[in-house]
Amino acid sequence: MKDSSNTSKKTGRPRTFDEDQALDKAMDLFWEKGYEGSSLPELTEAMGMNRPSLYAVFGNKETLFHKALARYTLTRGEVFQSALREPTARKVVENFLYCNADNQTEPDHPHGCLVINGALACSDDALPIRQELIARRACHEAKLRDRFVRAREEGDLPEDCCAGQLARYVMTVSNGMAVQAVAGATRAQLHEVVALVLRGWPSP
Repeated sequence: MKDSSNTSKKTGRPRTFDEDQALDKAMDLFWEKGYEGSSLPELTEAMGMNRPSLYAVFGNKETLFHKALARYTLTRGEVFQSALREPTARKVVENFLYCNADNQTEPDHPHGCLVINGALACSDDALPIRQELIARRACHEAKLRDRFVRAREEGDLPEDCCAGQLARYVMTVSNGMAVQAVAGATRAQLHEVVALVLRGWPSP
């Protein structure tokens, strides 16, 4: 009969190991410090694992980041999808930006956004991570653009409104709010930014 305590010592995985909980810890660290700013010793300490165990369960650091990003998207992505389902373009933006302001300033999580914080600046080794995050932001912008095209066709936006420019504007505000949240902007201050955007929203 094998000694389970010895097995756990050899693998570095405690008998009560919770993979989702460990991944949440990694996600928060990447969220706070970015991909390159999160060292393997910091990750293993946060996750309660040793390095061989981390590799065995999650793969290398890049693979771990992808899994943490997928978990972040799973828990945060519905905000964007929910906003797109709003009946008007103005309500889409109102829902999207206010929810972002709230999520970016939650007291129990790092401030800002993992998709923004992950790799704003990086070395050549981390360029694939940076490019993936850029692609994700571009995907959001494209979906917003398509939603605004539909709004214009429905008479919800002016006929001369450029859906692409409007989507880029909203995403620039959203991304800037994430950066400001990391720098210490409060939820109330971010709400003020959203209110300014809505005050100048184009009417049909």
